[in-house]
Amino acid sequence: MFSTVRYFIKTSIVFLLFGIITGLYMLIARNHFDIWPHPDLVSAHTHIILVGSVMMMIMGVALWFFPRAEKQDKLYKPFIILFVYYIITISTFLRFISQIISSFSPTSYYLKLLLTISAAGQVIGIMIFFISMWGRIRSVGSHIREAKGERF
Repeated sequence: MFSTVRYFIKTSIVFLLFGIITGLYMLIARNHFDIWPHPDLVSAHTHIILVGSVMMMIMGVALWFFPRAEKQDKLYKPFIILFVYYIITISTFLRFISQIISSFSPTSYYLKLLLTISAAGQVIGIMIFFISMWGRIRSVGSHIREAKGERF
């Protein structure tokens, strides 16, 4: 397992911990203090788990398991994948923090702008990742077995 894969997977685990701690906080606040969570807090919890944990785990495992890029593949570049890792990590963290802050205080224009930029960073990062990985989503040998009639 190479380092970029480990970055994706370990960051995924850290984001999962943030998400489950946030979820526990919301559960305790609701069930023991009758404080219903603000929609921004629910969104922070949801996005840190779905994008920060689940998507980053999927991307890390895909990077690890998919066949190596062919030499003529112009889309896949390891430095782009590492750049995407930083885009998604920073964007997800900023979105999480900005939504937590906005759930406890009046939301300013700058906080809304940060939230919008960080959400766009998540979308752009995921799009770049899968565009880069497109050439690695291919059969390696199975097409020969399928041509012989083997079923999977």
